[in-house]
Amino acid sequence: MRLVFAGTPEPAVVALQRLLDSEHEIAAVITRPDARKGRGRTLHPSPVSALAQEHGIEVLAPSTLKPGTEDGEALRARLREIAPDCIPVVAYGNLVTEDLLDLPIHGWVNLHFSLLPAWRGAAPVQAAINAGDDITGASTFRIEKGLDTGPVLGTVTERIRDTDTADDLLTRLAYSGADLLVATMDGLEAGQIQPQPQQGEASYATKITTEDARITWSNPDFAVDRHIRAHTPGPGAWTLLGEERFKIGTAPRVKDTELTDELKGLAPGVVLVNKDSVHVGTGTTPLRLDRIQPPGKKMMAAADWARGRENTDGMIFQ
Repeated sequence: MRLVFAGTPEPAVVALQRLLDSEHEIAAVITRPDARKGRGRTLHPSPVSALAQEHGIEVLAPSTLKPGTEDGEALRARLREIAPDCIPVVAYGNLVTEDLLDLPIHGWVNLHFSLLPAWRGAAPVQAAINAGDDITGASTFRIEKGLDTGPVLGTVTERIRDTDTADDLLTRLAYSGADLLVATMDGLEAGQIQPQPQQGEASYATKITTEDARITWSNPDFAVDRHIRAHTPGPGAWTLLGEERFKIGTAPRVKDTELTDELKGLAPGVVLVNKDSVHVGTGTTPLRLDRIQPPGKKMMAAADWARGRENTDGMIFQ
């Protein structure tokens, strides 16, 4: 099929590469405009744009898709010229207006990193980890007016591991989801896919803010552990020590056999530093603090951070 691919961040690159390696034609990509990054605030193309340029593929980067705007109308005109059979979408990051949805024969097909209707919305991977789900996956579905409500075209499942961060899980889903997206394009071309309405109760994963990532140490250890992993690496789970903000990298749960009387009595947020370990109290049993990022510094081993402090008595994370 003749495709126009819509996507922006790194996870979308995997899907675009899989499609480039397939029998389908990528006539163009739609992505977010170049963004300013780094100390010099220089413009950088999105990861999808960079890959497309490497392959000599036309890049369309409108600031908006709204009809009546200069960028929106230019995109519509170009899509009519290209006449794609389908527009596969992976984390594009812009609202597709209703008049655009019927332009391709097979519509806009989104690869979403959950088993719909579970975790519709912007942060499904983070939500699944934070909720303690055992199984998640990826779905392809045809985009319609509602938020992630369209009929499902295909799914793939993925087990959530006890140590998974959002980055770990998203990386695996990016690859299995890319294969699913190619299979969906193959099936649509062959006329072998029957869209299925979503079944079951929907749950929602809203966009995560920095404030959402703050750690509540009075929660049970399993909840704090999930929270940290769900917000790693971005925006990064964080806490306050005095007035300074620290990011917490990894803080695994402590096994029952490792619990000493000293650890059992640790109050929420209280930091206990021993010779080679750092622990933090929660609402139940403490967590072992392995990685921490002090203000203005890189992520480091918590034991090294503690050794570098003059006084570790009385430290309480808030």
